[in-house]
Amino acid sequence: MVFLSKTTDDELILSADRLDIIRWFVDTAFAVHPDFESHTTGAMTLGRGCILNGSRKQKLNTRSSTEAELVGTDDMSQLIFWTKLFMEPQGYEIKHNVLYQDNKSTILLLENGKSSSTKRTRALNIRYFYLTDQIEKGNIEVHYCPTNKMVAGYHSKPLQGKPFNFLRRQLLGHDIIPIPFTVKDCARQECVGQSDPSIQSQSHIQPHSRERSSAHRYRDIDI
Repeated sequence: MVFLSKTTDDELILSADRLDIIRWFVDTAFAVHPDFESHTTGAMTLGRGCILNGSRKQKLNTRSSTEAELVGTDDMSQLIFWTKLFMEPQGYEIKHNVLYQDNKSTILLLENGKSSSTKRTRALNIRYFYLTDQIEKGNIEVHYCPTNKMVAGYHSKPLQGKPFNFLRRQLLGHDIIPIPFTVKDCARQECVGQSDPSIQSQSHIQPHSRERSSAHRYRDIDI
């Protein structure tokens, strides 16, 4: 209540760098509820500030943070795809519908489905590999984002001090949300900011490639 009373005058600032790129940050807090169910959070931005935010308890128990992240991504998938389907009839062709994840094992399961499943995850229901099919169809891209840059973590973790204020200012649009990609990762001219440092706030996105080597699957971060 003290926090709410002290922040009644806070402003939400929203702007869009590009209307053909949607960026989603999805995070999960593992086994945080009294019944040991996990909690899923998500945040969507078009540039500055998060237009959509979600926070919900998962409806089943999972046995690891990787499983919890996979279930959480599935929980948010309806809103992720709805946003794309809403934007396109408005006349904005979505070139990149990007999902950021901070769990590398979850990314492998999302991209490769059962082929990346081990003994610990083989009991997962097939419904949680729905996104694998969507990735192959090009409807969504999954990229790595470090935990300390995961904007959705604001909703899922009891942050304090500098991390709390860092993510809070990004959610409210007071600071630009950094793009967790280096300029060298842009493979096409459609990636903005390749040579002009004045537009660093815009997206440096590498189109999803099934053929890229595992050694370069997780790109370096340069923010």
